[in-house]
Amino acid sequence: MNGNIAVVTDSTAYLPDDVKNHLRINVVPLSVIIDGKSYREGEDLSTAEFYEKVRIAETFPTSSQPAPGEFIQLFETLKSQGYDTVITIHLSSGISGTFQNAATAGDGIEGLNVIAYDSELSCMAQGMLAVKAAKMAMENEAVENIIKELDKIKQAQDAYFMVDDLNNLQRGGRLNGAQALVGSLLQIKPILHFDDKQIVLFEKVRTQKKALKRIEDILETAVKNKSAEKAFVIHGNDPEKGETWRKHLEAKFPEVVFELSYFGPVIGTHLGEGALGLTWSIK
Repeated sequence: MNGNIAVVTDSTAYLPDDVKNHLRINVVPLSVIIDGKSYREGEDLSTAEFYEKVRIAETFPTSSQPAPGEFIQLFETLKSQGYDTVITIHLSSGISGTFQNAATAGDGIEGLNVIAYDSELSCMAQGMLAVKAAKMAMENEAVENIIKELDKIKQAQDAYFMVDDLNNLQRGGRLNGAQALVGSLLQIKPILHFDDKQIVLFEKVRTQKKALKRIEDILETAVKNKSAEKAFVIHGNDPEKGETWRKHLEAKFPEVVFELSYFGPVIGTHLGEGALGLTWSIK
């Protein structure tokens, strides 16, 4: 990375360690609280350990955002390392205060230009933006060009996901309660997506097979519009199911690069085990 621009994101980008290390992306963790004990995502427990603990937990797990002080500490460190600009990219401000805390912290650092960027999504959709920013920073691109490129990717981006059980989202306050009730009564497989930074019900489908087919149809349109060059299949602690769908999509859409990713503890708290998602954008 060049001497001027540092890239920061939060743990819900779920970037692989080798990618974070190679691109020198700084990560601020969110936390999950299970039976009164707080765990920093990606640091205090692995994704597999999280799902194990949740199965035997007595209370519903919750998540919490990093305090502004954590961002202040990191930004001060980056400033001391000689950076004059920080691009800090976070999960949607519609479902978490992380973006706002980063922006507030950045305002308080003298002599450091902190640009808080709202991905308006999460997981590898957010991760794609952090990776692009870090690559461009390493190539000494101007900050204005990096932001312009992030805007282009975000414009082309889309994400859809399917959950086994709407109750997690409803109890976590991330989805309207009436929608969750309707879902549980009818045993539907709801397709969800982000709309105006919020998680909303996109369509109600009867079976998982039909839900995946519906998402594939939306992807097909995006491929034709040239807004889907790279995609990530995202799974909730079911890599086999994720890989099966990834291989199917790869065969159906050879022009798209497909990779596998996962819903970690914080997002898994809200979507539950067995969720499956797909996000895509331009490269």
